[in-house]
Amino acid sequence: QAQLVESGGGLVQAGGSLRLSCAISGSIASIRSMAWYRQVPGKQRELVALISGGGVLDYKDDVKGRFTISRNSARNMVYLQMNSLKPDDTGVYYCNDPTRWLTWGQGAQVTVAS
Repeated sequence: QAQLVESGGGLVQAGGSLRLSCAISGSIASIRSMAWYRQVPGKQRELVALISGGGVLDYKDDVKGRFTISRNSARNMVYLQMNSLKPDDTGVYYCNDPTRWLTWGQGAQVTVAS
C-alpha cells in the first residue's frame, strides 16, 4: 500500500502563506486523484481541495481563490499552496486518495494566529 508523508505546516500570522507537501511512496501505480483534508479537534475531517487524475480541481467554498492544489506526478508529490490564511484555516492537514482512503499519514499542523 502507498505511504503518505505530509510536511510544510507551521505557525503563521493571518494573511500569510504556507505551502504543504505530500510525498507518496510505495504502491502508487493505481493512484489517480488526490486530495487535501483538514481536521480540527471535535470536528470531522473535511475535504479542502482535490485534484483528479485528469487534472480537474475542486475546492471547499471557503478556500476558493486562496488555496491551490497541484501535483508533480514524476516526483510523486502533491502540494497545497495556501495564501491569505485565516484563523479558521487552523487544523491538521492530511493528503489522501479521495476514491479509496489509504493509511493516513501523520498530517501537517497549520496554525494561523490572528
